[in-house]
Amino acid sequence: MKPIRFNAFQMNTVGHQSPGLWTHPRDNSHRYLDPAHWVELAQLLEAGRFDALFLADVLGVYDVYQNSWDAALRHGVQVPLNDPLALVPVMAHATTHLGFGVTAALTYEHPYTFARRISTLDHLSGGRIGWNIVTGYLDSAARNLGLDRQLGHDERYDLADEYLDVVYKLWEKSWDDDAVVRDKASGLYTDPARVHPINHQGRHYTVPGIHLCEPSPQRTPFLYQAGASPRGIAFAARHAEATFVSGPSKTVVRKYVLQARAAADGAGRDGSALLVYAQALIVTASTEREARAKLAEYQNHIDIEAALALLSGWTGVDFSRQPLDTTIDYIDTDAGRSALASLSAADPGRTWTVREAAKFIGLGGRGPVIVGDPGQVADQLEAWMLDTGIDGFNLAFALAHESMRDVVELIVPELQRRGRYRTEYSGGTLRQQLLQAGPRLPASHPGRQVRLDPPSPLKEAHAA
Repeated sequence: MKPIRFNAFQMNTVGHQSPGLWTHPRDNSHRYLDPAHWVELAQLLEAGRFDALFLADVLGVYDVYQNSWDAALRHGVQVPLNDPLALVPVMAHATTHLGFGVTAALTYEHPYTFARRISTLDHLSGGRIGWNIVTGYLDSAARNLGLDRQLGHDERYDLADEYLDVVYKLWEKSWDDDAVVRDKASGLYTDPARVHPINHQGRHYTVPGIHLCEPSPQRTPFLYQAGASPRGIAFAARHAEATFVSGPSKTVVRKYVLQARAAADGAGRDGSALLVYAQALIVTASTEREARAKLAEYQNHIDIEAALALLSGWTGVDFSRQPLDTTIDYIDTDAGRSALASLSAADPGRTWTVREAAKFIGLGGRGPVIVGDPGQVADQLEAWMLDTGIDGFNLAFALAHESMRDVVELIVPELQRRGRYRTEYSGGTLRQQLLQAGPRLPASHPGRQVRLDPPSPLKEAHAA
């Protein structure tokens, strides 16, 4: 049986996936401004042999609910929010093996500058950086970056394909492995003949020059992707080494796993090698009774309005216009096509009310809440693995850092006793640890297959 893997699902903010839980007296998420808060978390996760600390991000505010950001501000719904990438050097310096997955929306940052930021983080972390490739879903982000609204759902992925071509060229092809000589005797630091301009000219981007960074340990970061729409799955099939799925039932998650692996096979890659993590929240204690009491305690702190502000942002549907006891149906929008779909598909015989949906996502987002003593939780985790085909879990939290500490101290030892969880890290870069392969993208990956464009005749003539 394959081992169970854990990532910790976090955000450089207060609310994240459990809106309202920051009001709990034991929650410490308000310490997100303190570097020690993140160092403590990273060291805790490394002690628990987690694969990575995965940092979500958005570039806008949740202002669909009541056509206002007031509810998001009042309840700390992923605002105030700081840059996730800035946390990596602090945590990497305090750890040795833990990976760091960072979310960055490619729609709003030029690939030339982004490539440098990621290469820098890969150098500073010793090759432990991963990139969650997202295209964004909030119109508020687009407006603050000079657009009337975000691009359409599928158009964002069309842009993303070209974006990936640009960063692949910068990361993989601009610098030869032996370009940096560092010969003090001759005074030669870098051999210019071994550094190449990428000469990219496309529909969205023109990048003629060289990458600013020498090759990092992984060159290209480990690639995550979380799109669940048909276009998102097709994009992941081409690029992703690991994917995330958020679904409230095994039916939803298993369907995604089958689609994602089949799509990867169809794209000429090995679908069985694609790592799939399912979102979940674990609520546990020494006994089942204590775990159930803890769950009830958490549920008392769910804020319905905060949860609806979050759900409205995910879906583009203003749930303030619906009475709490009316039913919801799947609505196709350019924001998040999968949020409502996953609820309706979880149990086709069930109709969700607005109130029920808010209570469900109010504790751990759109994934299941797994409750019980360590043995019961381990049984449920094993069942999810067996019944869905996933490789592990992207664990949300109810309270910072209580939820993660409970997993590390209670669940990890139980899984280790069963032989279902590693006892030591294998070492190397994040890619080496996760795939048990080399530090770089495999030769068959599109990132390694990309070719540099020749200089344009006009530019050559101008240079002459």
